[in-house]
Amino acid sequence: MTHRRIVIGDVHGHYDGLMRLLEAIAPSDEDSVYFLGDLIDRGTQSAQVVKFVRQSSYHCLLGNHEQMLIDVLGDGEVYGPALQGWLYSGGHATVNSYGEAGIPQGDIDWMRSLPTHLDLGDIWLVHAGIHPQIPLEKQSAEEFCWIREEFHSIAKPYFPDKLIITGHTITFTLPGVTPGKLAQGNGWLDIDTGAYHQKSGWLTGLDITNNLVYQVNVLRGRVRKLSLSEAVTRIDPSQVGRMRRHMLRP
Repeated sequence: MTHRRIVIGDVHGHYDGLMRLLEAIAPSDEDSVYFLGDLIDRGTQSAQVVKFVRQSSYHCLLGNHEQMLIDVLGDGEVYGPALQGWLYSGGHATVNSYGEAGIPQGDIDWMRSLPTHLDLGDIWLVHAGIHPQIPLEKQSAEEFCWIREEFHSIAKPYFPDKLIITGHTITFTLPGVTPGKLAQGNGWLDIDTGAYHQKSGWLTGLDITNNLVYQVNVLRGRVRKLSLSEAVTRIDPSQVGRMRRHMLRP
């Protein structure tokens, strides 16, 4: 059996949807599975998602929502603007999912240990993107976990020989992309199809090896399997930023 590389977009606390997605993909012990970050917040099952991924052999990147949790709880800081920003962005759902026991220090430390990016040779995985005007070695979680327009509007690929695969920005907020579709730009592919969002509900897994897209709709229960060419919309980078600024929280 061919060793597959599988990348999963932003889960945002949808454990049941993730289980259905993995059931459809059916990864073997030989396959490599990568999460692009944002396991937590918004959905009601963040604690279950974190527990599952921590106990698995799967790889996971740092997302901006994990970074917000670390900023609030990593050093015992539980008040102030950082807390309000995290709760506003869905952190209250994560707190509720852990119940009265609270978020274990082990989970916080695990999130702190997550890498910001992974280089797979022909593929470069990162939660949000890369700043095109800052040398790669000088970039930090601020760029890798939060960037949007500066990355999506690049006129030419950042890497000449690597495809950058990201989550973070819900694809339908990019020009010409409808809910559930993946978005492709110059040298990058965004697979965050907005599992938590009422306009979409799609959670996406990408089989890079076979160019297949698996999707579960966490709102409507649908499961589908598409070729990558069927599932993707190529965007016009010159139009990036015009339609999304008023649409979403982080």
